[in-house]
Order: sequence, then structure tokens, then C-alpha cells
Amino acid sequence: MSTRSGRSKTWKETKIMNWTIYGIECIGVLILFTCLIMIPLCRNPVWWIHDYPKDIQEKYFETHERIPTQVLSVLVFLKKSFAVLLALAILTALALAAGAEDFRTSFLYSYGLWLLVDWYDCFFLDWVLFANVKRIRLPGTEHMDKAYHQKKYHVIRSLIGMAVGLISCLLAGALVMVVR
Repeated sequence: MSTRSGRSKTWKETKIMNWTIYGIECIGVLILFTCLIMIPLCRNPVWWIHDYPKDIQEKYFETHERIPTQVLSVLVFLKKSFAVLLALAILTALALAAGAEDFRTSFLYSYGLWLLVDWYDCFFLDWVLFANVKRIRLPGTEHMDKAYHQKKYHVIRSLIGMAVGLISCLLAGALVMVVR
């Protein structure tokens, strides 16, 4: 980092991110994420069918029309791409609002938020709500308690999410560098 005079900033001169804003943003991001997942899920569980374990999908398709659920199918790819771009925009804006001024700070900040959401999704939404709330189960699969409690499946999906998050957060760091 350098100042306007061209000399490097010392550690004490570097602006520290505002942790109060970061904490508020963490809470806001979790609320927003919960709404973005749960509202469509409660209205139509089939909306997120591509994120259900395969055995649940197969049981559902025994009595319902098959729709594409592969990651590279057009509909799933569009949903996932939109989600990643939305996350990139939100993470960049939040990093800027919290005072991130360089690539490293904004990357670490945004990846911290990403991990918070990723782990919240796995350990609370998937392990607790998804596994136990019958309303969000696919029609015809309500009886599949064991299939809905597949913790390993959700951990693997979380690890994939952590890798995808690296890309988004590297881009968020780069965007903060461009904007600042």
C-alpha cells in the first residue's frame, strides 16, 4: 500500500475495517440469504430440486415429470450463475461499506462473509430445517427421513461452495481495488 506521496503506509497508518459494520453486515447477510432460500422453498420446493440429494430427486421423479437437475443444465446453470453474480455484487458493496481499501482486506472480508453463509447453510438450514421441516420436502418424499438427514451430502456441497466462494471473493477483492 502506498500513500499519495508514493511512500508505503505503515501498519498504524493502514485503515482498519469497521468491525461494528462487519457484525451488522453478517446479521443482514444471514437474514437476506435465509429469505432468498426459504421463501421460494416454502412456496415451491421443486424450485431448489437440483440441490436435493439424488435419492430424493429420483423418488420425486417416479411420480412427477422429470426436469433437468444437472449442474450444467441450462436452468440450473442460470440459477447458480445468477446467485454467484448477486453474491459478488453484495460482497463487493459490503466490503466497500465496511472500509476495505485493498485487495487483501476485501478478499478476506468477503470470504469471511461467504464462509459464514456457507456454514450457516450447511449446519443450520440443511442439517436442521431441511432435515426436519416437512413443508419443504418434495411431494411424495415426505416419508424419507433418513434421506433428508444426509449430513455428509451437505458437508460435501458446503466444501464445493467454499471453492466457488474463493472465485467470487477474489473477484470482489479485485473490484474493490478498481473502485478504490
